[in-house]
Amino acid sequence: MKPLVSIALLILILSFSASGLAQVTYQRILHAEQEPENWLTYSGTYDGHRYSRLDQINRGNVQNLKLKWVFQMRTLEKVETTPLVVDGVMYLTEPPSNAFALDPGTGRTYWSYVRNLPEVIKTCCGRVNRGLAILGERLYLGTVDAHLVALDSKTGSPIWDVAVADPKAGYSITVAPLAVKDKIIVGISGGEFGIRGFLDAYDAETGKRAWRFYTVPGPGEPGHETWEGDSWKTGGAPTWLTGSFDPELNLIYWGTGNPAPDFNGEVRKGDNLYSDSVVVLDADTGKLKWYFQFTPHDVLDWDAAQIPVLLDAPFQGRPRKLLLWPNRNGFYYVFDRETGELLLAQQFGKQTWTDGLDSQGRPNVLPDVLPSEEGALVFPGIQGAINWHSTSYNPLTGLLYLPVREVPTLNFTGDVSFSPGDMFLGSRWQAMPEEPSSAVVRAMVPQTGEVKWEYPLYRDTWGGLLSTAGNLVFSGTLEGQLFALDSATGEELWHVNTGGRVNAAPITYLHEGKQLVTMAAGNALFTFGLE
Repeated sequence: MKPLVSIALLILILSFSASGLAQVTYQRILHAEQEPENWLTYSGTYDGHRYSRLDQINRGNVQNLKLKWVFQMRTLEKVETTPLVVDGVMYLTEPPSNAFALDPGTGRTYWSYVRNLPEVIKTCCGRVNRGLAILGERLYLGTVDAHLVALDSKTGSPIWDVAVADPKAGYSITVAPLAVKDKIIVGISGGEFGIRGFLDAYDAETGKRAWRFYTVPGPGEPGHETWEGDSWKTGGAPTWLTGSFDPELNLIYWGTGNPAPDFNGEVRKGDNLYSDSVVVLDADTGKLKWYFQFTPHDVLDWDAAQIPVLLDAPFQGRPRKLLLWPNRNGFYYVFDRETGELLLAQQFGKQTWTDGLDSQGRPNVLPDVLPSEEGALVFPGIQGAINWHSTSYNPLTGLLYLPVREVPTLNFTGDVSFSPGDMFLGSRWQAMPEEPSSAVVRAMVPQTGEVKWEYPLYRDTWGGLLSTAGNLVFSGTLEGQLFALDSATGEELWHVNTGGRVNAAPITYLHEGKQLVTMAAGNALFTFGLE
């Protein structure tokens, strides 16, 4: 696990020693929007907007973007990382659980941390890693063997390493942690292995666990009655995508994944709280303030693993602290994020599983879409109308940008026997390429769901979004296309083919006063700038 050090790193350390490495304090992350030259946390800011104030690259010159450098990773795994950029250094993860520090102007490596892993790692969907958190002079890395590691940001040397859960039981960490105050918040993956999900907070200095919130409540805890018998012990509900934070309310907003087994609910009768939900927790204690379950008793694998978007804006003429949530189940939700009141719930993607939601947002599930021995066709398919890929909110246009997918699957029911550490799906599913499907990037008024424009994609999309003050929206496609759209109209203004699938979201930053845009594609990181 020793970091690999380059001559460039020695020069970097000397420069840090001479100038003093700027601390990434909680206050800096709190006001990250005032540092658009950096990218200090997974979504850019705590509110999940993935928006940058930078405007050197804009709708008038974006067609002049040229490739500046490529960082080729030493992996064949899917690359889903979002880099951080801090005071002239880029930090990123390489799957399965490695970390790098790069020169953000050239892609040259300063140091690398390569983790030794057990021979067998059990993950459902690739040994991936989505990024790092930074606080003080330390980086925080979650690993696929379910550890949380603190690294020295100057050298990559490990400072502490704590076991979060047992990887042999199917637990792993693929999420980018979130630094809040003096704590590191980290979620867990493994919903397809019958784990019991949770969200943890660790002391950033010592690595000692500060609190744990179980997303599958045990005996005596509120919500336990929604799990029949002992099904809570293997209930799933992982927390595998980074949440958001409201410092004024001191609340963390985090999405939870599917209940286990995924496709067969006969062995877990009940609503199965808090699977497929947003849980809202006190940042200091981990105590539950409120929750909302999007898909009760889910048997269609519709994780609520989306980035919570926090927005202070008028709603029906009244100022509100809003929570925006386009969900995998095909419905778009708006909440008062202080009280949990549901303000809006409406369909945004093709769906065939319900004839509507009641006033509390609870769906009426149609019986003919439930998994069966013969197979049941349903929109959206198991990948959802939206998956984990980041949306973006632009305060200049007042629009929410999101990737939308209309792709069905045929879902079957099957064996529900549980064996610790083995897949616990209760079924299988089948793609339906002969069925009509589509994917778009959509611009939407967040308070109403009104669609302003759509940009059609060739097929399914897995690229997250970034919007900027340059009136641009950046993203990428499964075919390896990176593109920029006019944020007001959706007109394509620039594109380039990288030759690798895009499974991540772009970021933008300044290097030596010049704006750059970087995004993972295939097994590499591509960075572009103006000539």
